[in-house]
Amino acid sequence: MNTRESENNLQGSAPTPMMVQYHEIKAVNPDCLLFYRMGDFYEMFFDDAVTAATALDITLTKRGRHQGKDIPMCGVPVHAADGYLQTLIRKGFKVAVCEQTENPTEAKKRGAKAVVHREVTRLVTRGTITEDALLDARQANNLLAIARARSSGTNNFAIAWSDISTGSLFSMELGDLAPTFEIERLEPREIILPENLKHSLNEVANRSGAIIAPLSALKFDSVAGLRQLKHVFNVTSLDGFGEFSKSEIGALGALIGYIEITQCGKLPVMRPPVRIQNGRYMLIDQATRSNLELVRTLSGEIDGSLLFNIDRTLTGTGARALARRLRSPSTDVDEIGRWLDALTHFANDQRLRTNTRDVLKTIPDMLRPLSRLSLTRGGPRDLGALKLGLRGALKLAAILSSDHTLARPPQEIVQAICRLRTAPAALLEELELKLTDDLPLHARDGGFIRTGWHPDLDEIRKLRNDTHKVISGLQSRYQEDTGIKPLKIKHNNVLGYFIEIPSTHATALTGEESRKRFIHRQTLANQMRFTTSKLSDLEIRIAEATAKTASIEEAILSELTGKIITFSAQIGEVSDAIAAIDVASSLAELAICERYCRPQVDDTLAFSIKEGRHPVVEQALTKAHPGTFVSNDCLLADEKTTDRGLLWLLTGPNMAGKSTFMRQNALIAILAQMGSYVPATTAHIGIIDHLFSRVGAADDLAGGRSTFMVEMVETAAILNQSGPRSFVILDEIGRGTATYDGLAIAWATLEHLHQINQCRTLFATHFHELTALGDTLAHTVNMTMRVSEHLGEVVFLHDVAPGAADRSYGVQVARLAGLPDMVIERASAVLQLLENKEKTANISAISEQLPLFSSPRLHIRDPQAESEVEKRLASLAPDELTPKEALQLIYELRELNQL
Repeated sequence: MNTRESENNLQGSAPTPMMVQYHEIKAVNPDCLLFYRMGDFYEMFFDDAVTAATALDITLTKRGRHQGKDIPMCGVPVHAADGYLQTLIRKGFKVAVCEQTENPTEAKKRGAKAVVHREVTRLVTRGTITEDALLDARQANNLLAIARARSSGTNNFAIAWSDISTGSLFSMELGDLAPTFEIERLEPREIILPENLKHSLNEVANRSGAIIAPLSALKFDSVAGLRQLKHVFNVTSLDGFGEFSKSEIGALGALIGYIEITQCGKLPVMRPPVRIQNGRYMLIDQATRSNLELVRTLSGEIDGSLLFNIDRTLTGTGARALARRLRSPSTDVDEIGRWLDALTHFANDQRLRTNTRDVLKTIPDMLRPLSRLSLTRGGPRDLGALKLGLRGALKLAAILSSDHTLARPPQEIVQAICRLRTAPAALLEELELKLTDDLPLHARDGGFIRTGWHPDLDEIRKLRNDTHKVISGLQSRYQEDTGIKPLKIKHNNVLGYFIEIPSTHATALTGEESRKRFIHRQTLANQMRFTTSKLSDLEIRIAEATAKTASIEEAILSELTGKIITFSAQIGEVSDAIAAIDVASSLAELAICERYCRPQVDDTLAFSIKEGRHPVVEQALTKAHPGTFVSNDCLLADEKTTDRGLLWLLTGPNMAGKSTFMRQNALIAILAQMGSYVPATTAHIGIIDHLFSRVGAADDLAGGRSTFMVEMVETAAILNQSGPRSFVILDEIGRGTATYDGLAIAWATLEHLHQINQCRTLFATHFHELTALGDTLAHTVNMTMRVSEHLGEVVFLHDVAPGAADRSYGVQVARLAGLPDMVIERASAVLQLLENKEKTANISAISEQLPLFSSPRLHIRDPQAESEVEKRLASLAPDELTPKEALQLIYELRELNQL
């Protein structure tokens, strides 16, 4: 059916056969919105319709009655379904797509009132999307499974995750550690877990933006999981993939089972599971990721994040690989070294870098088209993407293997070349031979098989084309026979081919003699439509030719898909190589353009940055004012003092750059351990296993936590979890409570970090009393943000120097923020009196000395107003002054300046 099914199926109070079918299918999928295919629309009924109409902002209608009540109904066109699906999935809904699995013509053979067979062909959830229209090409779409086994009263957690749009599959044993850090690192779109874990992990899932799909604990059974994994990968043992724990196998089995359920018995091409060793990545909690704005800004935008500013990749696979590295900086010195060697190889050879990136621009994603093809949801353009990708891979291999490079390729490049060379050349040749250059989106559109390759297809196409010529000739003949020049032979999906004439010529075809030849079909306001037996015969021939053409092309598509799937392992290897080359060459491009240096990364506790810069702030400033960013050193330990880290106690006014300085050093460490050059002159960084950040103020009112409580919770996590290999940045600890409470907390925190945690730390504070600890704590160094003050105005130099600040310049910052002059004057007066009193002075006594409306008004010059000195200088004519007058002028100016 090309339009919605007859409304007669929905009429009446008794359940119609179609409604019976609908309820049967809905009963099997009660937690999903049911997209029920009716011709050219997906319809929704009852509560689904009410919910979807609100979520999609579409019209809710009523069709027929059920149990004495109107049936709510809404629908979306099939051709536009992806856009509506995207909205529903983003809002957390699951959708069951119910397709017509039978042609309406075949259904009618069973009886006039027979219902077309339908069945759910897939469940669409956040973690099981494969369509390009629903995915971000530059971001992974992870589906995560969490399993827990209990042994001797202790928990043993494991996770498994996959992006089914690429077929990746990973697992990790976590032991007794809850999977919080991994959820925050992977940012899955959907989390599968046993029902008894839903409550404990609900909060962290919400923070990461994931939806939870709780399953029965039986789905995580390791015995059933092992059996399923062996079947999927056609092996008798998983030993060839690694040594997986029972909890890992349980997580992997649940993950594969859930994918199979949502794809209604089908599985995309899945790559063998890769076991990730726990501790391989730098641990970064969600608060730190958010504070440092690694992949999104605090407002949730990608633009302005670190990832946005360093991403120069040219392929979707490369972009996802870069994001994966940034989310998971390595703690493996050898691995980081290999990545840096590959980057250096491209940075040192501009010609190689340029040629490589020119080829990368032509390479589309191959893994996602491969996944769609394996699920029988692919089309001709997916075949075309694989063709272009394989062609580009062989070009890359040739470029990287050429002799013009400055040095022998490092290990990472050599491995990439080997993987690129596994590209199946025979498959590429067949795709290029059979596919046209201009491919349609859908197979049903036809015309994607090249002419001259398939004789039967060419013959049918010729017949179809010749038939069209016959129709054109037939139109001319009918025009001549009837004398009606405006006569046209047209086609639509309802009538098929028909003859159309203006109503003014109706008598020429409606006479008794003409009716024997021209059969009336339809009368419109200004036209009349007819057919003839010859035209009907031609229509049948064209339909048969079109059907045969579609059948042959679909058969060829299926054949090519089967061959492609047999090469899925090689295609996966090639795609990995392309991603690695893209990341290395793009980071090299970044390093050259932004003047980054190669860091030295080793197993020491060193942290020595020379002229470090903030990678995001610097780029933002450069666009407006090139060269204005002030670089700073940071020495928390070097090769001579690597027994433990130093603690820098950083003081200085607000707006002076303390937060920028602390964040830039954390970002430099992350960049170094993800295998990138860093914004500095030199950098020596000992491996950091855990990065902590407590910067800024934020509350969690929905969770019942105030700003200060959030601050204390995050501080507690740092003190309880950090160690000698950690790197900590802390800003304004204790400022959320009373002065002395806050000072006491900050004091104790600083001492604990110094004595117990012994981690490399940047500790910023406005409690100037803490600077005294620089004399008593051996590994604490006082540093300050330098400022310059002139005529009551403060100039921030953004320069870090040894020493301690004696004031915070808060009033000056308040003036810059635009507080009213009266407030500024009042604050200055109060501050002056407070600073002259003992710190234990009674506030009420001070208030009596400084009443609000009788206090002396301090003279604060308006920065925009012209001073007396400036007025006097403006009135001078220097060339007319005698030496004596010039000397007298100096005395006058001095007196004016003292007023």
